Amino acid sequence: MKTNFQDIIRGKFLVSDGSLNNWVFIFYCTFLAILMIGSSHKADQKVMEIASINYEVKKLRSEFVDTRKRLMQKRMESTIARQMRWRGIYTSEEPPQKIIVKSENDQQ
Repeated sequence: MKTNFQDIIRGKFLVSDGSLNNWVFIFYCTFLAILMIGSSHKADQKVMEIASINYEVKKLRSEFVDTRKRLMQKRMESTIARQMRWRGIYTSEEPPQKIIVKSENDQQ
């Protein structure tokens, strides 16, 4: 047991007969480790990108709601009447009347 442990520490399994199988296994494990590290970094990048996009969506949604609220306030009749008062334009006290124009074709 002691000699096997010392052989492993000294690296004899890498230079002895049949060591090609050991080298192939080591390269395979190294390739898998690099692949796992790369995919982990890629996944972290995606998570950060998704968080950034979610933040931007929340910000844009908040801006949309605020803009819609201001638009609704500006479209209110009372707001328009208040803004037009300084120009001398007031709301009418009597309801509008319908004007009917008859053309020459309608009379025949």
